[in-house]
Amino acid sequence: MVFEHSDAVGDSSALALKILVAGGFGVGKTTLVGAVSEIRPLRTEELLSEAGQLVDDTDGVDQKVTTTVAMDFGRITIRSGLSLYLFGTPGQDRFWFLWDELSQGALGAVVLADTRRLEDCFPAVDYFEHRRIPFVVAVNCFAGARAYGVPDVSRALDLDRGTPVVLCDARNRDSGKEVLIRLVEYAGRMHAARLLDSVG
Repeated sequence: MVFEHSDAVGDSSALALKILVAGGFGVGKTTLVGAVSEIRPLRTEELLSEAGQLVDDTDGVDQKVTTTVAMDFGRITIRSGLSLYLFGTPGQDRFWFLWDELSQGALGAVVLADTRRLEDCFPAVDYFEHRRIPFVVAVNCFAGARAYGVPDVSRALDLDRGTPVVLCDARNRDSGKEVLIRLVEYAGRMHAARLLDSVG
């Protein structure tokens, strides 16, 4: 989705693009949105409950005590005149009905991956591939996790050729910003190519 808003300093029109941040349970979506957002992020987190233990797989994320139940929201200015509105999706299966609403008008998505639980990001990869929403896979490099190269991750996820895979630290603002810049560049190329195909 492209938003136009008035610049607070000048009166020039600025561009704001909608970006989704998706991935499995406990992969760092809320952390990434919070790290890069220049505004206080909106969070819809609730404490994990005993009832949720029956449906939420917490293997590998034993220290996690809260979960996103609707979305996270943040904003970051990439450069003068270009801002990104970030929408973090919930990771558990039972909240996926929200994805269709959140993905409406999105320029693209970041799929966060944890190499300790790589299979958890398969649903997000499938979702964006089937809807032809451009995405990058950002491998969140957790301490103690085995390091894998970009080609290894790309093969393991069976990504379409050219889908970017980047390594990141979701806690680090600069690292998260680099992921978002890579996504905007990639999504721009994909949308331009589709536009050319449609008029060709």
